Amino acid sequence: RLPPFRVVGDLLKDRFDGASHVAASGHHRNNNNAHSNRPPKKPKENAVAGNSIHSKRENRKKHKYGFQLKPFNPEHKPPGVKDLVYYEMSPGFCERNTKLGIQGTHGRLCNDTSMGVDGCDIMCCGRGYRTQEV
Repeated sequence: RLPPFRVVGDLLKDRFDGASHVAASGHHRNNNNAHSNRPPKKPKENAVAGNSIHSKRENRKKHKYGFQLKPFNPEHKPPGVKDLVYYEMSPGFCERNTKLGIQGTHGRLCNDTSMGVDGCDIMCCGRGYRTQEV
């Protein structure tokens, strides 16, 4: 049985509000060297095979996709496995941006008494607003 929708939504919102701004670091494992400026590495003649029981894998941290997410701000802790992360800041939605298809919020009707997304404080992006009784 699934938890109530409201509980799931609240948990996701908490994670969204605490999302970490990250930058990828490390190397992608790319077996296609068509775009590489370096010649392919030649295997060493007496090297122990990579999947041998003698290879030292226990000291290497495994990253599933070949890179590690580091906090954009080095003073912040790295994100955990359940943390939400983002690479880029979202565009502003207050001002019109035709390149991104953003209409902006100028001229929109808002609810002066609402604290939600339809409220004038949020929708007018702190610019101030005029009230009009209809």
